[in-house]
Amino acid sequence: MTQQPAQPHDRMHAVTPETRELVDLVLDYSRRRILSEDTPLDKPLPEYELRRLAGQTVSENGIGAERALALFEHVLAPACITTDHPSYLSFIPTAPTKAATAFDLVVSASAVYGGSWLEGSGAVYAENQVLAWLAAEFGLPATAGGVFVQGGTLGNLSALVAARDAARTERGNPAGRWVIVCSSEAHSSVSSAARVMDVDVVAVSPGESGVLTGDAVRPALEEYGDAVFAVVATGGSTNFGIVDDIASIAALKSDFSFWLHVDGAYGLAGMLSPLARDRFAGVEQADSVIVDPHKWLFAPFDACALIYRDPEAGRRAHTQHAEYLDTLTETTEWSPSDYAAHLTRRARGLPFWFSLASHGAAAYRDAVTASIRLAERVAEEIERRDGFRLVRQPQLSVVVFERDGWTKEDYSLWSARLLEEQRAFVTPSSHAGRPNTRFAILNPLTTFENLVGILDTME
Repeated sequence: MTQQPAQPHDRMHAVTPETRELVDLVLDYSRRRILSEDTPLDKPLPEYELRRLAGQTVSENGIGAERALALFEHVLAPACITTDHPSYLSFIPTAPTKAATAFDLVVSASAVYGGSWLEGSGAVYAENQVLAWLAAEFGLPATAGGVFVQGGTLGNLSALVAARDAARTERGNPAGRWVIVCSSEAHSSVSSAARVMDVDVVAVSPGESGVLTGDAVRPALEEYGDAVFAVVATGGSTNFGIVDDIASIAALKSDFSFWLHVDGAYGLAGMLSPLARDRFAGVEQADSVIVDPHKWLFAPFDACALIYRDPEAGRRAHTQHAEYLDTLTETTEWSPSDYAAHLTRRARGLPFWFSLASHGAAAYRDAVTASIRLAERVAEEIERRDGFRLVRQPQLSVVVFERDGWTKEDYSLWSARLLEEQRAFVTPSSHAGRPNTRFAILNPLTTFENLVGILDTME
């Protein structure tokens, strides 16, 4: 059939020489970027500098794909820190496998919608296989299930909404306000969820160890009684990588009625390693868990796996009802939109599925174990050095340490110099009012020599 010339209204969508060239440009850049072995760390630029270099990019008639891509490659992308760089050691890095990154292009190219079984059964089937594998790793029953959502914040919110709905169904509303009990070291997203839900948070001190225990939680449960609808345990805190004593908290369920949610956004992937698995005893008794594949499971942004022990509890809390949705909600098929606070949904679990299916679980266990071993090794190096203090022995892959005599300003100046020199991205942190810094080690390409070189800059 002869291809008709594109009309003004369909120029952007029709397959034409223009769109063929555009797609070739993008795929060529993507291939070079994915397979690059020397991608720079890069650094942010001030807005005035970006304005000078990039200028006004949006106009009535466009600047053309070649110019737009050149601006991205040479101006905009270098103003974004490369989060999967081996020397990106701040916050919680990402380190997607090449398979996962490449397949992320396939997901977009395939126009897959991941909200319902009706529209995306193949994608949902693949995602559910990954969720089932994770649930089995965490010791949850074979009937457990859930959904991939945007990130840990939405995962925690969705789980807690389901927890409150379950409590309300079981015992009605309390005389006062609903309460979530968690550690004072819990991730900020728990408090954020509480604000959105208009409920209270009772933050329990975990003590010097940083590990929340059942003994510490019990007084809060006794004080607030039936107002407590959920207890949140942390499976690897962001700042230290600390795992709460989940088993002792779960044991309280025999005396009190509450939903146990485990926020394992960063650390729960540690269960894949025999070096850390025992630290997570009790996870198998959780009512819900989250883990972010875009952190320690080597998927691209953004993906959080939310898993319910009883998926029906999630479905009851989150299914949206409208006349145009009846064709979806009146069936028993598994629609991911029913299990979290969302409706429209990208099939964000597919890049992780492709990498896991391609490489196998053993490769993931090896990579996670390597991070833990490297954290242990560099912690020993820090303890060996005069003038350095290890703040706490690492449980997982976060190493927190101090340089004797350094102030917050010293850490900030040092951090800025490292980034300016393109040596590393290591930001200042603090604990109990004392400034420090930390290595968050997730990338399998990070080496001991990388870390020693960074420590040497503090001498």
